[in-house]
Amino acid sequence: MSNNQNGKLGLLDSSTILIGGMIGSAIFSLSGVTILNAGPASILSWIVAAAILFAYGLQTAELSAIYPHSGGIFVFPSKSLGSNEKQGRLWGWVSTWAYLFGCWAGAAFSAIYVSIYLGVGFPAFGKFQVPIAIATVVICGLLNIVNIAVTGKANTIMTLGLAGTMIVFIGIALFSGQWDASLLSPFFSQGAEGTWGFMGAIPVAMVAYGSIVAVAFMVGEIKDPGRTVPKAMTIAMLVVVTLYVLVMVSVLGLVTSEFLQNNPGMAYIPLYAAAFTKLAAIPWLTKLISVSAVLALMTTILVVMALAARALQASAISGILPKFLAKNNENAGVPVNAQMIVILIVGAIAAFPNLTNLIVNLGSLCNAVVVSIVCLTIVAARKKNPFVSGRFRAPGGDILPIATFVVIIAAYIPGILSGGWQLWAWTAGYFVIGMILYSIGTKKLDEGKALDI
Repeated sequence: MSNNQNGKLGLLDSSTILIGGMIGSAIFSLSGVTILNAGPASILSWIVAAAILFAYGLQTAELSAIYPHSGGIFVFPSKSLGSNEKQGRLWGWVSTWAYLFGCWAGAAFSAIYVSIYLGVGFPAFGKFQVPIAIATVVICGLLNIVNIAVTGKANTIMTLGLAGTMIVFIGIALFSGQWDASLLSPFFSQGAEGTWGFMGAIPVAMVAYGSIVAVAFMVGEIKDPGRTVPKAMTIAMLVVVTLYVLVMVSVLGLVTSEFLQNNPGMAYIPLYAAAFTKLAAIPWLTKLISVSAVLALMTTILVVMALAARALQASAISGILPKFLAKNNENAGVPVNAQMIVILIVGAIAAFPNLTNLIVNLGSLCNAVVVSIVCLTIVAARKKNPFVSGRFRAPGGDILPIATFVVIIAAYIPGILSGGWQLWAWTAGYFVIGMILYSIGTKKLDEGKALDI
């Protein structure tokens, strides 16, 4: 889809899609891991992580202005990298294939945690972890199929509801009389990883902001994207960082790193831990947190599944994947066939919650590949496409993508290396499958071109 004024999503819907995509499993689960490792200094981890991903997001916003088509994760590198169309197509596919697993992993991880939070808030659901996870995937996938405008409105409603519940939690936590400022001191040395633990917590916090690229990768659906995309990113990041910092401060005044070290099961449900231990006099609060977490997780699933479908669609349009994945539903304006494939894959992954750690680590490695390619792409795109006055351009020149590349890769390396040989074996297998699909698709494509000649 081209860049024009006929996109269906304006600034409000674009901003809430980003906010909903970013406020998800990370703040409700991984925030506890950062508190365990870094203590109060984990607040800095979340702020630094936001700055890094915002810089990355602005670069994708510039690419969306140069190449105003949805499916940007394929389009951007395929148009910029390589000396010919075939090489560009390979770059686009490697980027897309890596990105797809990041989306599938993020959606499946979030669906698994929907079932976990429902289970702790409403014990009757505790026995149905896998069915609830799969049902969540199906519901979110069907919402994406209805219509992009409907999805945007549904996401807006859920995001507003989510923000409201988080504000209620923050207000109760800070003004309940249980919040203790002394728990924030000493600031740097409380965590299990010591004084510099906040540095190691940055990659964990970065997971929360990955959806900052969402509207750039579906730019064909956006009204006046040259202005809307960077504005939506800025608004969304400011809102999300503010909420995250307030949530972290609220939890840290109720729950310490030492408590989470002694109760490791609580490390992945820190808001629930705070409510259960210090705010037990308000029995409905744990249920509110469960509802809030479910809303947050579902908005994340909506966004990443929509992005995965558009990445599949872009690959199909290029000829790598079967053409039926390229078709848009005429009424809904969305790639229904591609979305159905995404539902099946994410649902299958969500059916194996025991593989959560492997899923997360493989997703991190794939994300590192994507970021590396995008940073190379922005440098190449600027050389191929001279700047046009009025078109958005990320600040900092070529220093920004290079610095972003170095920082993000350095941040991901420890987690990637800790995965052991199993992670590398799964990674190799995944990319072998990707190259087999690429070889089959491009062979048919090249044969078709030869016949045309």
